[in-house]
Amino acid sequence: MMGAGKTAVGTQLARILHVPFLDSDEEIERAAQRTIAEIFERDGEPFFRARESEVLARLVQGPPCVLSTGGGAFLSEQNRRVISESGVSVWLSASVDLLWNRVRHKTTRPLLRTPNPRETLRELCEKRTPFYRQADLSVESEPSISIEQMAEKVIEALVTRPDVLERIGG
Repeated sequence: MMGAGKTAVGTQLARILHVPFLDSDEEIERAAQRTIAEIFERDGEPFFRARESEVLARLVQGPPCVLSTGGGAFLSEQNRRVISESGVSVWLSASVDLLWNRVRHKTTRPLLRTPNPRETLRELCEKRTPFYRQADLSVESEPSISIEQMAEKVIEALVTRPDVLERIGG
């Protein structure tokens, strides 16, 4: 989910593993030469989701990396399959309260441009959690731990998947 720490934790994790960090949303913006918010506004969510799947399929075929996807990417069965075939998915699980504290002042979240953004976030979490639970690994985010500690928790989870760590020389 937005605010779970995908970018911050992913960047730290990539440093620890000595692999590149990639963000599928940044790659989409680069290809479209527009922000995600602009794509949503001009072309709509279905168009964005199609581009997201295309970019994701391309990125997972590249060299080993830590790849952060947008919060909606994992809702697609096709995307979940592509990720599973090429690596391991990690769900950074966080409470609605923690997510809200992290995103409430950001204006770059098109899905939260509603009359009651906190309730929208809660509804999104409720709808998306069944999909996120299908991730290969789950790591609980807590407000009291640092980005570095969260990255270490992800490493601890990845140790259960030596097939993935072998690919990166870990």
